[in-house]
Amino acid sequence: MGGADSLNSNSANQQDQQPFHLLEKEEVLKRLETREEGLTSEQAAQLLERYGKNMLQEAKPKSLLAKFIEQFKNVMIFILLAAAVLSGILGEWTDTIIILLVVILNAVLGVIQENKAEQALEALKSMSSPHARVRRSGQVTEIKSEELVPGDIVLLEAGNVVPADVRLLETASLQTEEAALTGESLPSDKHADKLEGTDLVIGDRTNMAYMSSSVTYGRAVGVVTATGMKTEVGRIAGFIAEEETDVTPLQKKLDELGKYFTYIILGVCVVIFAVGLLQGREMLDMLLTSISLAVAAIPEGLPAIVTIILALGVQRMAGRKAIIRKLPAVETLGSTEIICSDKTGTLTLNKMTVEKLYANGATIEATEQLKETPGGELLLQAMTLCNDSSIDEGNTTGKQDSENAKGDKASGTKSGKAIIGDPTETALVDYALSIGTDKRELEKQYPRKSELPFDSDRKLMTTIHQVEAGKFRGLTKGAPDVLLSKCSHIYEAGELIPLTEEHSRKITASNKALADEALRVLAFAYRDYAELPDKPSPDTTEKDLVFIGLVGMIDPPRDEVRDAVAVCRKAGIRPVMITGDHRDTAAAIAKRLGIIDDDKSVLTGRELDKISEADFANRVEDYSVYARVSPEHKVRIVKAWRKKGKIVAMTGDGVNDAPALKSADIGVGMGITGTDVAKGVSDMVLADDNFTTIVVAVEEGRKVYSNIRKAIQFLLSANLGEVLTLFIATMVGWRILEPIHILWINLVTDTLPALALGLEKAGEDVMTKKPRKSSSSIFSGGVGAGIVYQGIIEAALTLLVYYWAHTHYDEGVAVTMAFATLGLLQITHAFNVRSNTKSLFQIGLFSNKYMLGASVISGLLLVLVIIIPGLNDWFGVQHLNGLQWWIVCGAAVSIVVLVELVKLFVRLSGKGKGWD
Repeated sequence: MGGADSLNSNSANQQDQQPFHLLEKEEVLKRLETREEGLTSEQAAQLLERYGKNMLQEAKPKSLLAKFIEQFKNVMIFILLAAAVLSGILGEWTDTIIILLVVILNAVLGVIQENKAEQALEALKSMSSPHARVRRSGQVTEIKSEELVPGDIVLLEAGNVVPADVRLLETASLQTEEAALTGESLPSDKHADKLEGTDLVIGDRTNMAYMSSSVTYGRAVGVVTATGMKTEVGRIAGFIAEEETDVTPLQKKLDELGKYFTYIILGVCVVIFAVGLLQGREMLDMLLTSISLAVAAIPEGLPAIVTIILALGVQRMAGRKAIIRKLPAVETLGSTEIICSDKTGTLTLNKMTVEKLYANGATIEATEQLKETPGGELLLQAMTLCNDSSIDEGNTTGKQDSENAKGDKASGTKSGKAIIGDPTETALVDYALSIGTDKRELEKQYPRKSELPFDSDRKLMTTIHQVEAGKFRGLTKGAPDVLLSKCSHIYEAGELIPLTEEHSRKITASNKALADEALRVLAFAYRDYAELPDKPSPDTTEKDLVFIGLVGMIDPPRDEVRDAVAVCRKAGIRPVMITGDHRDTAAAIAKRLGIIDDDKSVLTGRELDKISEADFANRVEDYSVYARVSPEHKVRIVKAWRKKGKIVAMTGDGVNDAPALKSADIGVGMGITGTDVAKGVSDMVLADDNFTTIVVAVEEGRKVYSNIRKAIQFLLSANLGEVLTLFIATMVGWRILEPIHILWINLVTDTLPALALGLEKAGEDVMTKKPRKSSSSIFSGGVGAGIVYQGIIEAALTLLVYYWAHTHYDEGVAVTMAFATLGLLQITHAFNVRSNTKSLFQIGLFSNKYMLGASVISGLLLVLVIIIPGLNDWFGVQHLNGLQWWIVCGAAVSIVVLVELVKLFVRLSGKGKGWD
């Protein structure tokens, strides 16, 4: 049943009524209880009270406190807070303060990122027109658009923003730009006649004008059928509000990791407590010991490290034109399997471009010299003079990029000039400019003396120019079939000859061939006059014309997108085009880009409506192009892929894309042509509107996730080494390390090396691998195995050094050597984690300068507390001699040798395929 234009009926059985676009004008007025003279002030006041203001509801913004509290809704954060409390109970206030600082830093970073993303996003409200001209009690008056009510008679003209959903009653050559709602790149011709059909999508409702669309040509009178949240834009706003944002794969994995650690830590506490009791130790002492060990086991730096690695990824991506609004979106991109992309402005340039021409009996490419073709100069004359667009004298396309494709505005051009006007007409002027024909010079040479404006009923436009003293020329453009019927002659081979049936068949065939390529075709003709026609009319002027030629135009795909699509396919990512444009146009663009090979993979919104949810869930993989779709269809397509367990990215720039952008795993908005609504609900915004930037972002996302896994492996293997060291030492009665030692090691050796791992370069094969499954564990691909065996090695080497030192020196030296060994082991081990299969020497020992810097700084911080007098007393350690340092350093380096041997075995056995 239609759309928002059916939602504001005054009848009780509203659901059973036909939508307004299927009714005669008289029926529309009757249902809305209004008349062409408009409502009275009393009626308008009553209706305003009933329906409310013509405004879009906005979600109540979150307070800073609410945003801050939300950052703590994480299992790992809860564990850290519990650890801080326990440390305080045990009297370890330094531990408590540092853990709380880490948690607060993590929360502050999250709030800062969220606030940056939400600046200037009151978009839906700003889209509405501030004022509207209405007819009330027979008098035309201007009111605030928020005071409009269903039944108001509205007057529209070129340049207006449509203030509400309107059923048109009278039109004069009306065209509206609805790209933000329908995805169509061209303005839509409108009329006031009743439509036929029961399942017309918004783009096909040609007797309706919708809120937030703009009038690009002509004028109209219409009656308001829906206001506020009941309009099509309002319904979209409702979808946005209803959609809940799911947690990202990374968030799921970190929550999973937090749960694992909870179980492990509780297990460790119970075991140590039980063993201590069995050994006859005091219950309170064992309780404090087990809790201390549990606190030591928690990777308190992990949330902050992950956040910082994501933030570093955000900075890198911003430098490559991908603006991240939500930190976890960086990682989500890396696991993307499906990219559902809007066509207009995303895959295409969103500006009409002349591609082919038919002149002198042959079709030629726009790249060929038209001027060398007989009749070419005449065709260029018609293209530029029978044209209402203008060249902006004081601008170039570089200054107008942000206005590209927003209806009656300047657009980026081949010629480098900023051209203002209808997209079709600007394309004609731009093409002429690009081959040396300047509209401004022709207008001076052949000034316009009269005209017949374009009319959607007759589908023609004519201008009359003075070509020389006492000689005038009429130039006509329009629909090929209509214009051809008005022609009696043809200009061919430089001669004016009678138009024969053979000529007509050839022209018709050429028109069909161009249309079959999804080109928009215009025909051109002329007629010479000995004197200026008096009061020209279609009947007297648009007849006995001389046919000149045809021009085929299209909104072309971006040059770089085909390569980007190929990279996506190679990376195991499936591109899916979803557009409000016509089937043939969508299919043609998709074929050019390599998204599809034939029309079997194309489905229209009308066809989708006939497929049940269950059937579509099974068949969604059969289609790669969706044409003539509504916002509801886009959401349905995205959800169908997600139900199959796929990670889905949705790109778009219009209001119509907003619900799908929000319902996808990651929404990608366009920074230049995108509406504020689309950007407001997106997780990422492309600063250059370039589809290729998505591929760059995916690569960066994969790199970030890989580096996060490396940081997790490093931190957890280090903590496992600490836990095993303390656990075994406790079991055998050694007092090997104090809480301050564990804390300092965690502080100076974990943080900087982990951050350096976050800056590791991506492997050359990062975009040749299939996307990881959302269900895959964060411990897969060798991470879990690495944590276990590397943690065991760390513990074994530390205990071995302690045992040797304990047998040769006093307790103080043994504890100091154990402390130094465990700390330096973790620093050198960070180099191992750079890859689970590749040798450190294959990667390059010095290829990550950040790792070198981090290891030097961390090493110095560790060593200084041992060698600086006074400071070592505070830490409970003492000076070491040369031999002792050699043993410590030898143990630290030996972990590199041992891990290199394991990697060699993995490579030789072939078991590590896909680990990195």
